[in-house]
Amino acid sequence: MQNSINESSLDLLEDDKLHEECGVFGMYSLDGNNVSKDIYYGLIALQHRGQESAGMSVSDTFGPKGNISTKKGMGLVGEVFAQDDLNKLTGNIGVGHVRYSTTGGSSLENAQPFAMNYIKGSLALVHNGNIVNAAEIKQQQMQRGQAHYTSSDSEVLAYEIIHERVKTHSIEAAIEKTAKEIRGGYAVVVMSPRKMVGIRDCLGIKPLVLGKKDNAYILASESAAVRAVGGEFIRDVQPGEIITITSEGIQSNTDLCQKKQAHCIFEYIYFARVDSVIDGIEVHEARMHAGRALARESKVTADIVVGVPDSGLAAAEGYALESGIPFTFAFHKNSYIGRSFIKPTDEERQQAVSMKLSVVENAVRGKSIILIDDSIVRGTTMKKIIEMLRKAGAKEVHVKISAPPFLYPCFYGTDVPSSKQLIASEHDESFICNKIGADSLQYLRIEDFKDMVGDLPLCAACFNNEYPA
Repeated sequence: MQNSINESSLDLLEDDKLHEECGVFGMYSLDGNNVSKDIYYGLIALQHRGQESAGMSVSDTFGPKGNISTKKGMGLVGEVFAQDDLNKLTGNIGVGHVRYSTTGGSSLENAQPFAMNYIKGSLALVHNGNIVNAAEIKQQQMQRGQAHYTSSDSEVLAYEIIHERVKTHSIEAAIEKTAKEIRGGYAVVVMSPRKMVGIRDCLGIKPLVLGKKDNAYILASESAAVRAVGGEFIRDVQPGEIITITSEGIQSNTDLCQKKQAHCIFEYIYFARVDSVIDGIEVHEARMHAGRALARESKVTADIVVGVPDSGLAAAEGYALESGIPFTFAFHKNSYIGRSFIKPTDEERQQAVSMKLSVVENAVRGKSIILIDDSIVRGTTMKKIIEMLRKAGAKEVHVKISAPPFLYPCFYGTDVPSSKQLIASEHDESFICNKIGADSLQYLRIEDFKDMVGDLPLCAACFNNEYPA
């Protein structure tokens, strides 16, 4: 028998999470093969990084110069693109994007790619991250009549590249000049009619990888997306590196690379797919190590270990292996319902929500439970989940979080609310434990990050207030 969560609870479940801003995917077939379907499947593999809008731009390097076709819309990848759309999007070079809005708001106007024509040609840009000094750059663009006041970071970035392109000999030179002016965390892929260029911020905050499928090169946010289209992961793009792909192959510019790096720890805690490898670290292994670290510091015993799907499962697996307490699947998450808030009627919304998440009662009834999740943001989600477990007959619920308490906002493209909305910034651990209705509460320690990712230099500003320069 299963105990379902109600509609208001699901709203909390979806809202009370940190969100990545975007996922990017670019592909260039040197043999002239159509890339739109591979980009489509690559975006589906990156859907976890953004569910509000999706888009794609393609061009034919063997066709008329400057002819870029674009399709984008609000919703999931499968909702935006029909088979007829893919049939019309023909070309051997293209970029795609999935978006969760932070800067710029959720609207079709801010959906990507940004495809633009300018005096020297055309380009299409996809971007993941946040430009810290975007307001300053936007003001300069408005003064020269280029941007408008509603421009998002990504659009500001596209305008700036175009501004520099008019003064330089190539699109990659324009991107390098722009990169010297901007600050923040970003992964960007730009398509011109004859080239595809990728750049990663010099700190390595946002991930970007290089892959290959047959005689086609791929730039993507995660290695899992490369493998999803049948490609081979080659390597991570270095922080600060500019990769240029043309009909002659790949060129690498490392002039902006630097010694100091600060990779986002939350890629390993939550954002990235569990089957991705980022900067040499397997995400699944990192999360298992976090669970093991929690188990070594735990002072409670229990009958079973369970993880909140999906991001809590690997940490729960690691906790079970370290503690010797059996790992059990206690939740069923229906991944095929889609986004309940776009259903046209209350009755349809309620029907969809009732099938989204449920507890397997016979797995938890009468049991003392170790419940593992990746984070507590406002606390509303965890409170509802614990209520579900107790209603299903759980005797005790001991909560373990595979991240430290969130205390500070993020400025690099992660949707961390203001500190006043972060429950841990306003209340101590005892209050939070009582608020969510748990029998005990334990967070991962910052020093345990070394168990997760070794000596990889990190940005953990949302936990320790130490923002990279």
